[in-house]
Amino acid sequence: MDRQTASATFPSAAAAVADARRFVRKVLADWGMDEAADDAVLATSELATNAIAYAGTSFEVTCRLEDGDIKIEVRDRHPTRGIEMPGVTASSGRGLPSIARLAASWGVSYDRRTKGVWFRLPRPDAAAGPAPGPAAEAAEGSEPEAAGDGPTGCAVRDRTPRDRAARDRARRDGADRDRSEARDAAGAPGRDGGLGRDGGLGGDAGDMPVAGDRLLRSPAAVEAMEDGVATVREILGAEGAAVLLTERDGRMIMGSSTGTAAELPLGELSVAGLGPAARAGSPWVAADPDPTAAALQARSLAAAPLESQGRLTGVVVAVSSVPGRFDEADGIRLGRLADEMSLSLEKARVGELERSWRGWLSFVAEASDLLAGTLDQERTMALVAQLVVPRLATWCAVYTVTEAEPDRLAYVWHADENRADGLRELLEHAGAAPPMDGPGPWTGLATAPADVRAAAGGTAADHVYAFPLIARGRSVGTIVIGRPPGDRFPRSAVELAEELSRRAALAVDNARLFSAQTAMSSALQRSLLPPGIPEIPGLEVAVVYEPAGEGSEVGGDFYDVFESVPRPGGSASSTRWRFAIGDVCGTGPEAAAVTGLARHALRILAAEDMSVPAVLGRLNRLILGEGERGRLLTLLHGEIEARRRDGVRIRLTSAGHPLPLVLDPDGGVREAATAQALLGVFDGVDFHTDTVDLRRGEVLLCVTDGVTERRSGSRLLGDGDGLERLLAGCTGLSAGAVAARIQRAVRDFGPEPSNDDIALIVLRAS
Repeated sequence: MDRQTASATFPSAAAAVADARRFVRKVLADWGMDEAADDAVLATSELATNAIAYAGTSFEVTCRLEDGDIKIEVRDRHPTRGIEMPGVTASSGRGLPSIARLAASWGVSYDRRTKGVWFRLPRPDAAAGPAPGPAAEAAEGSEPEAAGDGPTGCAVRDRTPRDRAARDRARRDGADRDRSEARDAAGAPGRDGGLGRDGGLGGDAGDMPVAGDRLLRSPAAVEAMEDGVATVREILGAEGAAVLLTERDGRMIMGSSTGTAAELPLGELSVAGLGPAARAGSPWVAADPDPTAAALQARSLAAAPLESQGRLTGVVVAVSSVPGRFDEADGIRLGRLADEMSLSLEKARVGELERSWRGWLSFVAEASDLLAGTLDQERTMALVAQLVVPRLATWCAVYTVTEAEPDRLAYVWHADENRADGLRELLEHAGAAPPMDGPGPWTGLATAPADVRAAAGGTAADHVYAFPLIARGRSVGTIVIGRPPGDRFPRSAVELAEELSRRAALAVDNARLFSAQTAMSSALQRSLLPPGIPEIPGLEVAVVYEPAGEGSEVGGDFYDVFESVPRPGGSASSTRWRFAIGDVCGTGPEAAAVTGLARHALRILAAEDMSVPAVLGRLNRLILGEGERGRLLTLLHGEIEARRRDGVRIRLTSAGHPLPLVLDPDGGVREAATAQALLGVFDGVDFHTDTVDLRRGEVLLCVTDGVTERRSGSRLLGDGDGLERLLAGCTGLSAGAVAARIQRAVRDFGPEPSNDDIALIVLRAS
């Protein structure tokens, strides 16, 4: 791999997105740029998803080092299609707005055959190193000098042991959190026992985007507050200092403290009790008894508000046990310190928001990969529920909509397994999930009978949100999620669940369409195979049929064994049977049409008592008459006639088909026919029959090329008389045992599943 450039091409398949992510991560790891891998992987995931969803072609991912930056480009083969933008034309996904958030720059390039979307990220070493200022200097081992008595340039030389321990603890907590995030990003199981990369996403509600006031608990914010209170105590000569943070309900809680303010119970203090100065954004000095001073057990106090975007986020205070310790000048000085601290906390808050947003995007990308990895409808719904719980909600229920059942409870998942049965009972008796165009609160639990609600306990009073599953303009169901009464849904959780519901809707609809297609293909495949195998006196008959693929396409191989000329009241020796084994070129509906034509024509023409060569001649003309819809057909067709003495006589014709083999009781193997032209190519072909007298103990083996062309690397099973040697090892076995041994040998020949249908007929004279 060239250190400056690496590229790989991926198919237009859902699984290719995960492959592209792994490729980019490996390239950056090889280049020693792991720090940039998370952003690069997230951006690549979005662009690869766009290439598949909107271009519908294969795509190439190229990583380059250019001018000290990392440049990654995703190029598809559909240059004329416009870029989809969410909220304008896109049906799902975040697309290019996400790239704009992650990358330093990005753009779109075109040529005559392809379209590429690229983005640049700065090299990790270019952005490394601590930010300038006291924190950076301390990180480098130097201790800054104090410059005057104001907040600018001041330093803390002699922090107390308690201060240093608190600072170290905050740093350790931050490092532990970073390692936990790295494990979550790598797909390790979450702390809550959630699924890892192989089965779902780890993590809990703490990893999702949170409200702004909660973001002041991040390691960076804790460090800023620890620095701030130590500086306040140093500059004002206070006995103690603290940062009090506002909760959503207006209560004040301790964010950081030092000196006499440390480890004191804060009591019942709220924003409403701070006084007009705090609400006006001005510092103040407490000359009379003050609620904040009382809560901190101080005789005098200087305080200044901390603000973010015009909103009071907290208060920084200096306290003393001496009355009148602080004057107006101290208040003004503390106000400047508070302004400085507000900037540091705002920077930490924005950084935490960015980290939370990237965690959100990573969650959505991983969830999309998981949902795209299965086409089973039940498994898809289970994945949706387990992605939601416990990261976004305590429980989740998935309703599906079909023509037969307009609203069916399909799956229920609760974080507490002991409450899952009660939740299901409650939902089954609750009101139906409402038809809705967008997410919103749901009050259906209140309609359940009182006894059912009582049995469900506290779950009956949960806060519940419903999200419609809408795919391709139609409703396929509803996701309902719930949280305990005291834990309302933050807006970030609702937005994340809404995005997940859009992707889940497409996954559920894709799984439903695939299931319908598979069922239809299976029904069609069954209609192209005989209903049963007749009993033939003096002959054992065994058949094997294995279609290739996942069942979504109809195979081109077929077989048939049937009675051709029944004679009412005649002896067994006057009855004849026909057998056929064929292979239509290709798969799918076109191949199925030729398969159906051939199998039914064989039976109809045999009933007219036409000879085997005449049947093949007529069938050849029928296929040619199909024109462009016709397909090439190889066919081995024969007639079985019981002999008066031992064994049977078989007259057969091989039209371009692998030649049948005869195994005698001594282990000898020989070909039993001559090769003739296949069907659907030339008109006016004259076919003839080869006669085989199959004596007692002899076996006739007829196979399709799915057997002879079974591949293992560069070798085929039929190479070098491979099938003949395999058949020779079946001496003395019954027809069923011969068929089973060859079937097993075909499966075991190569490490990969076969990509071709397999059909074989074994006839053994008994």
